[in-house]
Amino acid sequence: MSEERHQQRQQRLKEQVDARVAAATDERGIIIVFTGNGKGKTTAAFGTATRAVGHSQKVGVIQFIKGEWPNGERNLLEPHGVEFQVMATGFTWDTQNRETDTAACLAVWEHAKRMLADPALNMVLLDEITYMVAYDYLPLNDVLEALQRRPVHQTVIVTGRGCHRDILEIADTVSELRPVKHAFDAGIKAQIGIDY
Repeated sequence: MSEERHQQRQQRLKEQVDARVAAATDERGIIIVFTGNGKGKTTAAFGTATRAVGHSQKVGVIQFIKGEWPNGERNLLEPHGVEFQVMATGFTWDTQNRETDTAACLAVWEHAKRMLADPALNMVLLDEITYMVAYDYLPLNDVLEALQRRPVHQTVIVTGRGCHRDILEIADTVSELRPVKHAFDAGIKAQIGIDY
């Protein structure tokens, strides 16, 4: 391709991008969903939360399912004023107790509702909440209502596999992570600093 043709193509592309940027005038918080069976949902969510903190925005984190193991994201973000509320029961296939898991979920959900109603928070991360809805530990309607009633400027990030279609419907941005390869499948154990 000649230099002139390349420049013409890039100019057309620039005009298209500039037109889309000019048309995007709405300013409000959004709902972002990271779902799918691939690795990286929580990692993507925390990357976004870290970016917000880097811009002096106030962030709150709710972690469902997570246990008491070391948490690199918490180690980094909590000293910067990020509140963490963690269900801390571990994986549901380990606990195998629906009653205690539901109680733990509902207790941490109270903190989530508080954060989702707090106009001082620019962002709330609801890590692994999709499982709580799928397992019926948390009523879908409660989640939808809290998401829709949040302060207009507040962004919410939802993570987890199998996100309910009603949450996907109200989301503004949805990314689905697809597994191609995973080190664990090759017998490589989860590693601190990489997997948690």
